[in-house]
Amino acid sequence: MTKTYLTEEGLKKLKEELKFLKTDKALKIAKRIKEAKELGDLSENAEYAAAKEAKAETESRISEIEKIIKESTTIEEPKKIGVVQVGSTIEVENSAGVHKFTIVGRNEANPLSGKISNESPLGAAFLGRQINNTVEVKTPKGAATYKIIRILN
Repeated sequence: MTKTYLTEEGLKKLKEELKFLKTDKALKIAKRIKEAKELGDLSENAEYAAAKEAKAETESRISEIEKIIKESTTIEEPKKIGVVQVGSTIEVENSAGVHKFTIVGRNEANPLSGKISNESPLGAAFLGRQINNTVEVKTPKGAATYKIIRILN
């Protein structure tokens, strides 16, 4: 199984979400359930069913976040200078121009903002490479070739 990585920022966001789910959201859902029970017959009470479903979804997300936090490794500053690794920000060039990517764990990947997963084909292809290395990656649109022009950290 591949290691799951989180940045310090990603870990902080997960902990904040967990705190919100366990306090504010849990209290609101408990209030909804209590109010729905007061309406009487639970067998045909749509609000009660919706509140119970919201409670189950919230508990599921709490479990998911706790598991991610427990099983993840926090990304530290890259240890090898000049080598792409998880946590590295790189500039690459291809036929479409220059692009900037940060290699992150799958839970923080957001390709539209330049954060690519170490497990994605593109992210995995960059790992262990150095400046001026060229990588070829198979994409849904065909093969793409990238040249690493800078490793920013």
